[in-house]
Amino acid sequence: MHDVIIIGGSYAGLSAAMTLGRSMRKVLIIDSGKPCNRQTPYSHNFITHDGETPAAIAQKAREQVLKYPTVQLVNDTALSASKNENGCEIITASETAYHTTKIIFATGVLDIMPDVKGFAECWGISILHCPYCHGYEIRDKPLGIIANGDVAFEMCKLIQHWSKTLTLFCNGKSTLSDEQQQQLKAYNISVVGNEIEQLVHDDGYVKHIAFKDGSLKTIEAIFARAAFEQHSKIPETLGCAITEQGFLQIDAFQKTTVAGVYAAGDCTTMMRAVSYAVGMGTVAGAMANKELIDENF
Repeated sequence: MHDVIIIGGSYAGLSAAMTLGRSMRKVLIIDSGKPCNRQTPYSHNFITHDGETPAAIAQKAREQVLKYPTVQLVNDTALSASKNENGCEIITASETAYHTTKIIFATGVLDIMPDVKGFAECWGISILHCPYCHGYEIRDKPLGIIANGDVAFEMCKLIQHWSKTLTLFCNGKSTLSDEQQQQLKAYNISVVGNEIEQLVHDDGYVKHIAFKDGSLKTIEAIFARAAFEQHSKIPETLGCAITEQGFLQIDAFQKTTVAGVYAAGDCTTMMRAVSYAVGMGTVAGAMANKELIDENF
């Protein structure tokens, strides 16, 4: 019986594990080794690690976390979980059963790539989701946004701060309101309604947008919001509530709507940043430990 099992061994999961290891709790991390940022070349906006690769940050974190003797990590995939009178049983792809009192889900999300050739290859490299993580490195360069409607308008408002050479690609007829189009025009943001054929790139670095009418547009980076789904379906099968946006519902202490089950990181928030995931993991670990104390004191 483990005190806590953490499903997901990236930044949020490792941070929770360190907090629990320092609380002398028996912890198991189950990790499949497939973080959503695995093809992102550099991580930014995380003090003391600015500019390091995501893999290097994670590797250093694993080394530090596993120095705590009560923390273990297995490379496996959690397939199911069921509650019982003693806590939970988790079954993995290796057909191993693990038992725990508390669970922390740090499972992230699975990005769903649009049907545009080259998009997936560029995702996280030159097609970006967050200007705070990547905007400074491409400041003042010709940038694009692939979106439409209200989402596109809000993205344009945000990204224009990093570049005055900004183009909105609606990938079809614009659904912007007349007022929105006038506001974008006032900021010299061009709106292109041509349908995209493919993104021409060099090892994930976009060079041109090729349209179905045969025209090309040179661009150095693109911001977009890919659709997503929960990387793990286990929280839903346990009864954890999902928000309208598709995230695991949590309170201020990282508790889900199921007793004894916590969640942290990208599976809970649209703020996909390494630093934020680490902070959430710390809170989840501390609150799981506090709950264990309260139950046994």
